[in-house]
Amino acid sequence: MLDEYNSATLLFSQEHPEHPTKGAAEHAKKGAAEKKVSTADISAGIKKNIQVETKKNSDGKFHVKHEGQDLAMDLIKVHDDRLQDLGDGKYFACVDMKGTDGKTYDIDFFLTGQPGTMKVTETSVHKIDGKPLYNWKEENGKWNKVPAS
Repeated sequence: MLDEYNSATLLFSQEHPEHPTKGAAEHAKKGAAEKKVSTADISAGIKKNIQVETKKNSDGKFHVKHEGQDLAMDLIKVHDDRLQDLGDGKYFACVDMKGTDGKTYDIDFFLTGQPGTMKVTETSVHKIDGKPLYNWKEENGKWNKVPAS
């Protein structure tokens, strides 16, 4: 995947995916029959998911697999300013969590569904103690992970 990107394109990488401005009207028309999902809905969806998953674990922690390790963490905060409606019933959320190892983890989530029934489809560790493991780059309206520069 790295071959597809040269150093010039890495300069245009972003920290988090955002809804592309081109085609935003298209997404609005496509989803007109569906309820408009607000950032408050996305925030509630990710908080609910973290709460439900945490309650399932005997240690009362939220767990994420990362590079073969099981990270046990507590929610610090949801980055409400980074929540995004990506269109087509897909959403992005980013949170900070404190690991039992003392490190702070920035975790990226992708969700689908409607308010009250959102499901997490992907979870990944984006940063450890503020150091990014990858960045985001938009290509033809789709966001892809690219190596951190």
